[in-house]
This record gives sequence, C-alpha cells and structure tokens, in this order.
Amino acid sequence: MSKDKFALGIDYGTESGRVVVIRVRDGKLVASAVVPYPDGVIDERLPGGPKLEPDWALQNPLDYLYVLEKGVPKALKEAKVKAEDVVGMGTDFTASSPMPTKADGTPLRAVPQYRKHPHAYVKLWKHHAAQPEANRINEVGRERNEEFIRIYGGKYSSEWFFSKLLQVLDEAPEVYDAMDRFIEAADWIVWQMTGEEKRNTCTAGYKAMWVKGRGFPSRDFYRALNPRLENVIASKVGETFYPLGAKAGGLTALWAKKTGLREGTPVSIGNVDAHVAVPACTVTQPGSLVMIMGTSICHMVLGKERQMVEGMCGTVEDGIVPGLWGFEAGQSAVGDIFAWFFEHGVPDYIHREARKMKAPFQVALEKRAAALKPGQSGVVALDWWNGNRSILVDVDLTGVLLGMTLATRAEEIYRALIEATAFGTRTIVEAFESKGIAVNELVACGGLPEKNRLLMQIYADATGREIKLADPLQTCSALGSAMHGAVAAGRAAGGYDSIFEAAQHMARVQKLVYKPHAERHAVYNRLFKEYQTLHDYFGRGANDVMKRLKTLKREMAAH
Repeated sequence: MSKDKFALGIDYGTESGRVVVIRVRDGKLVASAVVPYPDGVIDERLPGGPKLEPDWALQNPLDYLYVLEKGVPKALKEAKVKAEDVVGMGTDFTASSPMPTKADGTPLRAVPQYRKHPHAYVKLWKHHAAQPEANRINEVGRERNEEFIRIYGGKYSSEWFFSKLLQVLDEAPEVYDAMDRFIEAADWIVWQMTGEEKRNTCTAGYKAMWVKGRGFPSRDFYRALNPRLENVIASKVGETFYPLGAKAGGLTALWAKKTGLREGTPVSIGNVDAHVAVPACTVTQPGSLVMIMGTSICHMVLGKERQMVEGMCGTVEDGIVPGLWGFEAGQSAVGDIFAWFFEHGVPDYIHREARKMKAPFQVALEKRAAALKPGQSGVVALDWWNGNRSILVDVDLTGVLLGMTLATRAEEIYRALIEATAFGTRTIVEAFESKGIAVNELVACGGLPEKNRLLMQIYADATGREIKLADPLQTCSALGSAMHGAVAAGRAAGGYDSIFEAAQHMARVQKLVYKPHAERHAVYNRLFKEYQTLHDYFGRGANDVMKRLKTLKREMAAH
C-alpha cells in the first residue's frame, strides 16, 4: 500500500493566518495551526508611529512571513508529517489587500525611511479611506464607457486595487515614486516563498479591472485618472497573470529551512479566501451559491455565460474554477454586526439568565430570540453597519433599526439584526436570478454557521432555500488552498491534475441540512418587502441622510 501524501493550505485572514495539513487522498484535516498577526489590524495608529485617520485599515506584511515561519513547523509537528510526504502547498488571502514594494519584493514598510509612513503598509480589504479615489475611477470609467464598469455591476469599490493605488499617488506621491511594484498580498507571499513574482488571475479579475484575453484598460484611461498613472501597468503592475491551480514555483532554500519543508516543494499561484473556498464546499458546477460566513459574507456563484449583475464584486471567466464564469458578491458586515450588539446592546437580564444556565450569554440571547416568531417584534433593520458591498457598493451607507418601542427587548433587536443580514443575502440572490443565474441551494462555510443554528434557520426561512454545510466549516478556505497545492503538484507527484478531480476526493458536506419552513417563509416575504422599501429609500438616493450625517461627523472630528 502506498504511503499517504499531504498538502498544506495557508489561509491568511483578517486577524490571523491558519496553516492546515490535509491528507490528499480524502481531504482529511490532519492538523491545524493558527498564528495571530503580531500587529493585527492597524486601524487606529501605526505601531510606534502616527495616528491614522478614520476609515483606514492596514497590516504589516512582515506578519505574513511570521505565519509561515511559526505556523508551518507547528502544523507539521502536530500532524507528525515528514517534509518528503508534502506534495504541494497553496495560499489564499483577503482581497483586495495590496502593498508597495521595491523591485526585489522588499516591502516599502521594511525600508527604514518609510517605516512610519501609513502608505508604505498593506491596505487591508476593509480600508475604506480611498472612497474619493473610487468615486473618481467610477466617474472617469462611466464617461469613457469602460468595460470594467460593467464587469463590476456598475461600480468600482474603494476596497479594491486601483482605488488604493490612486490614494497613494494622491496623498503620498513620494511613496508612489519610491515603490517599484504595487502588488496584492496574495501574490507577494507567493513571491517570497518561491522567489518568483507571478500574479494570479483571480485578484486581477475581481479587484483590478483585468479581463482575460484583453488585459487592463488603456493607458488613456489611466492618464485620464491622473497623468502620472499613464504607464502604471508597465512600470508598477505588469501584464502577465497565471491561472488558479498553476504551479508558481518551488519553495526557496531559505523558506525550506525556515518551515522544515523540502526545497522545491510546489507552491500554487495565489488565490482569494472566498474563491478558494468554493471547490472546498464541493461546488464546481452552476446552481449553488456558496456563502463564506464570518465577520462579513462573500457570496460565490458559478455560471455558464457572462452576465452583468448589479453590484457584483466581479464577473470573471475562470475566476473560481476553469471553464466557468465566477460571480462574486458580498455583505461587508455580518458577524461584525452581532459582535457590535454583543458588546454594546446586551442588558443585564440576559447575563443573569446565562449565569443560571451556566452558559455564555450568547446562548441565553439566542434561546430568547429563537422563541420569537417572524414579525412578532415589529422591528426591521438594514444591515449596513460597515456600508453596503452588494448590491449598492457604497461604504458611506450606515445601519438602521426601525419599529422600536419602550417595550422592545434585546432579543427582538438581535433577531432583527440576524433577519437584516439574511435579507441582504436574499437581495443578492434575487439580483443573480434577475439575470437568469440559477441559485437552487445555498452552501455555507466559515465560523458563523458553526456557532449559530438560529442564524442558519433564519437564512433558510428568509431565502426559501435549503442550506448545506461544508465539512469542515472553519477551515474551508485553508482546505481549498491545500487542494490547489495538490493540483500544483499534479497527479504524477501524488496530487491531482485538476481542481475538479481534487474536489471529488478532498471536499465534502455535512449530513445536516437546514430546510425552509413554509409558514415562516411566507411571513418573511412580507417583512422582506419592508426591508426592500427601506433599502431603496436610503440606498438609492431618495434620502442621503446617512451621508450627510457622516459628513457632519467628519467635520466635528476635525474640530
């Protein structure tokens, strides 16, 4: 009997990196190591440096190397797996999380004179301070009828690659001049591991206006944004991008020594956390919507043809799996909204009840919320605590709670917040269906489905669809990265020759399925109409009160 082979997956999240060791023949998780980033999310002030303005979110790229150095040996040791039995490795990242570097890949943040300059750091996916630049990109893009405006469902986001690059040029031209490359963290980490700068088609297509077979917009477009951007592609980005699952190169001698792996171990082209999770959820064909559920939700769908869907984060050929169009949508706050409520809105009677139950307060809160019927509280909410990603693509939108009285209780507000996030997902599902893209079922993965059965049942009832759960839930992106690592190795070396083949052997779903309840779904249809009215009133320009309040807030902060 042949000896088992293994693949490593490294999932670079918002707060930490996770390294998993996966058995290639059946996808079994053998070991996992989580390494928190020493500097975490930098959103208040630089480490040892200046205070940041509102809406900034940065990371230290050296933290990503720390995950490699500490996490890989730890996971290998726990798994009792030898280096020679690891056939390949893959990585995934939050996106868009780009950074400036020198020509050899040295992060500008590691150059002493820029260590205390905010623009020298990684701009994390949730960095929203580039909204003025996004507005300009959209304005120029619409004037010129650029293709990327259609690909992104009508709007380019402040969270994405060129908004952040333009912000560097606008606010810190000296940093722009000092950088030789502006690169996604997803591609940078692969560059560090292999010594090869090879960028992936996924982040390029979903975040950076790149279209398969066409490349980037013309130099005229970039010149229209800013004359100094005319040659930005040739000088700081590059025009060659590599497909998902391809081998980027082999692990360098330096990183082999630091991680305990063999020099030359195949490393796959970089990927995005949400996209890499789709085949890990068993989804490699149209008809299923994958929800990666955590602090936010990414919604991923496969289609046989290109369609322009309002508010998409991208419509990319081969963007998730080869041969199909990949659609990405999302909600920019879900778990984060519940965390906000847990911190600021849970009264003492819930805590007292939890102590009697000898359980965490979330259990007592969920039990009370589950006892309520849909619509019973008379409260409805909008889920825009961190703006709206899809379908309105507007970071300046804020949250709403409507229908409260002096009798409204904490569990009623909590349930309304869950329902609001479920309605946000339903809005996205209906946007897909309006363009003929089938969404017959939902498949969930991530941290939220594991913690909250009520949440999952409300999503099933509100959307009217069955929800399957990936197995495992928490490590889905890391599993997907390991699967791509196995594909980078190829069957001859103990891996697989395609992601479809890898998914057949390495991916699975749980037996538990959440099914919609007909009566509750009927009530949610009524409640959803109220949500839609509020959504369009506050989100489509009838009343811009949210933006006026934000402007006032900024004015007062400046005083």
